[in-house]
Amino acid sequence: MIDEEAPAVVFLDIRMPGLTGLDVAAKLVDSPKPPHIVFVTAYDQYAVEAFEHSAVDYLLKPANIERLEKTVAKLKARLKPASAEGAVPAAALQALLAQLAVAAPVAPPSTAPLQWIRASHGEETRLIPIDDVIYFQSNDKYTSVFVADGESLIRTPISKLREQLDEQQFWQIHRSVIVAARHVAGTRQDFRGRLMVQLKGRPEQLVVSRNYVDLFRGM
Repeated sequence: MIDEEAPAVVFLDIRMPGLTGLDVAAKLVDSPKPPHIVFVTAYDQYAVEAFEHSAVDYLLKPANIERLEKTVAKLKARLKPASAEGAVPAAALQALLAQLAVAAPVAPPSTAPLQWIRASHGEETRLIPIDDVIYFQSNDKYTSVFVADGESLIRTPISKLREQLDEQQFWQIHRSVIVAARHVAGTRQDFRGRLMVQLKGRPEQLVVSRNYVDLFRGM
């Protein structure tokens, strides 16, 4: 979403499922126009000292409104076109990340990949083996689960679902679509130049957003 929306400011929790806040920041620092980053942290005092001596801002949990107001004021000043502060240099952020890696390494939580999906299908509740899923697609407040004999609904958003799936078996091809790799027959370009995933034995084709095109290079 950061790649697609290009926000000016990103608030990152340090401990998150999947990538940590530090992992995300490390990826952002190499982007052409990195956003301003505010870390939200429950780190101990030694790690907080690294923030105090950095141009990168932080909020210590539990954050209070006064401290948040100061952060917002600082961000507004940096975002003004004529601001002398400007964007935080990439070198400063990289130095902070290196300090934090030593101060308090953060390991993402390890969880076993999802094996079953409990989904609504009309008046029924189905227990669907993950191996039966062809693809997932965001559907308003729900996520559609497509299997060979139809479509069911779950309330888990795509972003949370992604964290529970085996990334070798399920590929995110769009912010709203995750497809099972074993059901991918190939790809083609449509008349608009978009890359489309063709599925084995199914007529529908799924759009690949530009952020995920690299998955299919060489196919």
